[in-house]
Amino acid sequence: MNLLHSLEALKLRDCILCIGNFDGVHLGHQLLLAHMQSEARQGHASAVITFDPPAKVVLNGEKYLTSLEEKLLLIAPFQPAAVVAIPFDQEYAQTDKAVFLAQLRALSPHTVIVGEDFRFGHRRAGGLDDLSHVTHKIEVFGTKRLDSVAVKSSHIRQLLQAGQVEEAKRFLGHPYLAIGPVVKGDQRGRQLGFPTANLALPAPKALPLGVFAVSVDTPQGRYGGMANVGPRPSFPTEPPALEIHLLDFQGDLYGQQLTVWFEGFIRQQQRFSGLKALTAQLQEDREHAKMLLARL
Repeated sequence: MNLLHSLEALKLRDCILCIGNFDGVHLGHQLLLAHMQSEARQGHASAVITFDPPAKVVLNGEKYLTSLEEKLLLIAPFQPAAVVAIPFDQEYAQTDKAVFLAQLRALSPHTVIVGEDFRFGHRRAGGLDDLSHVTHKIEVFGTKRLDSVAVKSSHIRQLLQAGQVEEAKRFLGHPYLAIGPVVKGDQRGRQLGFPTANLALPAPKALPLGVFAVSVDTPQGRYGGMANVGPRPSFPTEPPALEIHLLDFQGDLYGQQLTVWFEGFIRQQQRFSGLKALTAQLQEDREHAKMLLARL
């Protein structure tokens, strides 16, 4: 799977193009991607065209569900030959729809797959009708619904804001994830007997606040753990701190890349009267995390 950053760099012709923001790669997105994969089995190469970051992050100041690295991890099982992640900023947002259409037309795509709400170009002027000038075969997917609720990235962000990671998982089709390197923290957890790995995540990543049971992929393998996510009072514009305590792990993780999957909610953040009360609560949290992870 090649990662490209412009449509001009994509050398595939007569291919299957699946286009969208794909923020979260949720159940609705997966329908498009699965159809792309199925169509590609008929003898055509496939490519995903997406935008980094998603348009709403730049235009509306919303938080993103998946970074490009996280998105690539979730798209990989659908086996596209390439992913084109077009850098999206205020300058690109001014691009006339005709430019994007001309770039697509140059690829002579066999099929274009999009969601019914797909728009592109300056002021979202481009729509489904315009794509008929690019290919004779357009596959348009309606919004997927789960228990009569639309599967949308905006709804998933609301669930995460409320700490409802189990419900978010239902709409995502996978646990919510965060990928980042381990950086030095203040090592307070180590002093309490609960050493933590502190992940550095670029803003504005949408993170659920509270304490959670997590599964963590490390270079040494997968481990269960518990994660504490909370704001940084000294750095209000930065994403919340994400600290992970791995169960049954010995070793140094500094500088290593971790993939954290949020499996279940344990409790809201709270203040404690002293270290003794905090340590007792952490011990309870650890047992709670083990119980939740045992159900997976």
